This record gives sequence, structure tokens and C-alpha cells, in this order.
Amino acid sequence: MAIKKRAISRFAEKIAVDAEPGLTTAQLMLTNHDLKPVEPARRQWGPWNFVGFWVADSFNINTWMISSSMIVGGLSWWQSWLCVWIGYAISACFICLTGRIGATYHIGFPVVSRSSFGIWGSLWPIFNRAAMACIWYGVQSYIGGHCVYIMIRAIWLRWDRDTIPNTFAEDSGTTTADFASFFIFWLCSLPAIWFPVHQIRHLFTVKAYFVPTAGIAFLIWAVVRAGGVGPIIRQPSRLEGSELAWEFVKGVMSSIANFATLIVNDPDFSRFAGKPRDALWSQLFTIPIGFAFTSFIGIIVSSSTTIIYGGDPIWDPLDLLEHFINDGGSAQRFGVFVIAAAFSLAQLGTNIAANSVSAGTDMTALLPRFLNIRRGGYVCAAVGLAMCPWTLLTSANQFTTYLSAYSVFLSSIAGVMIGDYYFVRKGYLEVKELYDARKSGPYFFNYGIHWRAYVAYIAGIIINVVGFAGAIGREVPIGATYIYNINFFAGFIVSSGVYYGLCRLSPIPATSDTWMEVGDEVEDLRVAYDNQSGSGPEFDDDSRAYKGAHEDTKAV
Repeated sequence: MAIKKRAISRFAEKIAVDAEPGLTTAQLMLTNHDLKPVEPARRQWGPWNFVGFWVADSFNINTWMISSSMIVGGLSWWQSWLCVWIGYAISACFICLTGRIGATYHIGFPVVSRSSFGIWGSLWPIFNRAAMACIWYGVQSYIGGHCVYIMIRAIWLRWDRDTIPNTFAEDSGTTTADFASFFIFWLCSLPAIWFPVHQIRHLFTVKAYFVPTAGIAFLIWAVVRAGGVGPIIRQPSRLEGSELAWEFVKGVMSSIANFATLIVNDPDFSRFAGKPRDALWSQLFTIPIGFAFTSFIGIIVSSSTTIIYGGDPIWDPLDLLEHFINDGGSAQRFGVFVIAAAFSLAQLGTNIAANSVSAGTDMTALLPRFLNIRRGGYVCAAVGLAMCPWTLLTSANQFTTYLSAYSVFLSSIAGVMIGDYYFVRKGYLEVKELYDARKSGPYFFNYGIHWRAYVAYIAGIIINVVGFAGAIGREVPIGATYIYNINFFAGFIVSSGVYYGLCRLSPIPATSDTWMEVGDEVEDLRVAYDNQSGSGPEFDDDSRAYKGAHEDTKAV
């Protein structure tokens, strides 16, 4: 037995990630290289990297179809496009609010959440975010597999789900050809997870040039084949009065809900910014412009299909590409191959940005002794494969409803985070204490859990829960439905308001009376209790306060 324990101990030490010397057992559960503040050498994201990141992210299949549900719901094309502009402009503001925290103190979402939810209380929102990222990784990979399917079929027409022998059950939601295509995409995605976050900016740069070019080419191709933009452009709204107003509001909120997860985890990327301004204007303007431009292409292309093929518009660009394969020659199939390859790259970039890196960062915080971002990313990929995502997509409408609602509940997390940083602490964080598991630490609160944050978090969920029941088919009061129509705002305002009120009634430590960010002092932070060396900010263990703090700072 003793020999077996020693063998297990040696194996655990062998697979453990590198850690700063002198850490206590509790600190080994709170930090590793990927969780610590990004040192200056890795702060390589400038403003144009963020522009490329969001231009690349905006060109994906989900964004392409973002206006379709609004037009199907009764809005005209320009009304749905206006919803996209407004929704993503609001999302950009939220992105900049959370992103500034990471860009100022160079810490990711898991560490930022410790200041508001507590050292150990942060594990629940982190787990929620990681679980959502793993689910979305599988779903987005399966969509990417559809792109691969079209690429192969454009070269080899016999690669057809209707002719290749199917070994899956008819009600499984997939076929042998679809699964093989999905597995190829999943396998080819694995090398991209290997690269550190500060280096994958090059992937988004390539995607930002190649994918929009292919999208514009697809637009021109479809309009030329149709001989015009199609009847959807001339179709008026089918709604009037209050119905039109509420459908417009729902369109705006659906755009924001599509960004709920990214709003929470933007610090995972913005922490690699050279300075806070690099992550401000580049994100504030690029997000609405990029997503609105992609949605516009989707509207025009889908509108033109009613002329090319007749009947209802084809909203899914991959379905349209399959039609192009079936009625075209070798030259047309080559064009389909190039466009499908662009969509594959688009799905890869989106999956890495929104899911792999986010899940990897979150899992690093859940098990920092043995996981870093790279290992967490591969765990996310494994879960995405094992979860059999095609089973979730058998009922697409219900799946989208559940996922959107779950994402909207993240608004409560965003409300607590933003309320804590901007209104309660006024930009002041004692960074070293975010890695402090001692009971005397300012972020330990009660048993490592901040009860004020959890009360606010639950309040933000409760305000939406009745309306959510109505969204999945239950009969609920009309007032609850109206509240759920503005679900993200409802959850955010309630959670941030409750949190601020509780912190005013029952003050918390490590706050400032005036706006004061001290992130410029964070360079190469050492978090071991007995190690005060290094060029980072110094802390006095007796006073528990930042030595260089402004005299107006109030530690309650």
C-alpha cells in the first residue's frame, strides 16, 4: 500500500504544472503560470489585434443567420438589421467594461471573479462558464464538420450522406458521412489549441483577411445568379403596433444574448493587451460594424435564393452551398470548396476564441495544480467529442432556446463583476490578495465565499426564471414574459443593483473612495507569502493594503 501511494505521489508530481516556489497547499489550488497576471513580455495584443480578432469572430455561420429569425418573426430586413446594430453596439459596451478589468490588471475572468464572489465562491461561476464552453465547443465543431462535409463533396460527389452506408440509427441525429466529417474537423482543430493565447492572434489575423473576402465573394456570386437582391429587400414588416415593438426588442436582445458568454470572459483575452486603451476603441467599434456587416451579407444572400430556387429563402449558408454543388459543374464546385474552407476556418477561429481558450482558462482555475490553458483546452475538446453534439441538434429550436436562456443567466455574473469593479471598488484591486487563501485576506469573506455576491446573483436569475418557463412552453403571466423579453438587462440591472446596495449596507474591505486603478504597477507578481521580491507591487502583510495606495483609499 505504501509503495502504491508513493507511486501515485510521484505520478502526480510528474504531471503537475510548473508553480512558483514557496506556495502553500491552498495557494497551489489558486495559482499557476497561466492564472497569474500576464507579464510585460506576453502583453502582445495591440489595437489591430483586437480588430482582427472581432472581424474574424463576426464571420461565422451563427452570425450569418442572426437576422433570419427576426425576419421570419415578422420584421422587415432593415428592421432586423437595425436590431443587429443596436444589439451588438450594446454588447460592445459590456465587452469594454469587463475587458478593461483584464487589460488594466492583466488577469483573466477566473481571477477577476474572485474579487466579487470570493476566493472559493468564484468556483461556481467558473464551473458554469467552463461547462457552457464545452457544450458549445462540441456544437460548433459539429457545424464545422458540416463545412468539411461540403468541402469533401465538392471534390468527390460520391461523398453523400444519402448514398454512403449509414451505421447510425435513423433517429440519432447524424449519419456516417456527417460523423466522419465532424471527426475530421475535430481532429484538425487540435493543433490550434497547442499555441499560447498571446500567439494565436496570428490565426485571427489570417481569418480576418480570408473569411470576409470569401463572404463578399459569396454575396456577389449569389446576387449575380439571382439577377438582383431578391424580394426580401422589398418585403415590408408583417407586424404593427405593440407586436412590432416587442419583436424589435426581442431582436435586439437575441443579439445581446449571443454575446453573453463573451461578455463574461473578455478579460481572458484583454489581459494580453499592452495597455487598457488597446482593448477599448478597437472593440467598441469593431464589434457592431463587423457583426452588422456579416448579417447584411446573410440577408442579401438568403433573399437572392428565393429567385434562384423559388419558394422560401434558404437561411443556412451551408444548405445553399449544397444546392450549388448539386446544380453546378466543376468550376462551381471549386468555388463552393473555397467558400466552405473559409467557413471551416471561421468555425475554427470562433471555437478557439469563444470556447477552447475560455474553457481552458476556467479549468485552470478549477484545478490549477494539474491543468493549464493548453491542457484545459484539450479537455474541452475531449468533452465536446464525447458529448455527441448531434444529439443536441436533433431539436434545433428547443436546443437554441435552452442555450440562449442559460447564456442569459450569465448576465447575473456580469452584473456582479461590473458592479463590484466600477461602483463598489472604483477600479481598485489588490492583485496579490486575489491569490491569498488566508482567512485574513480581503477577498476571503466568509469561508472563502462572498454572500453578498451570491444573493445578488440569485436575485438576477429569479427575475428571469418565470419568463424562461414561458419561453419553453409553460403558461405564465404576461408581465413575466415582458420581463424575459429584456432578460439580459433584467438580470444585469437586478444583480448589480442588489450587489451595490448590499455592499453599501454592509461594507467590504479593499475599496477606494475615489476612482483608482493601480494596474500599471503589476509587472512580474510573486504570490508566495514569504517572497516579497520581484518587480511587482508590494504588500504589507500586517496592514493588508497596497503600499503605494493613494491616501484617499479607504480600506473598510
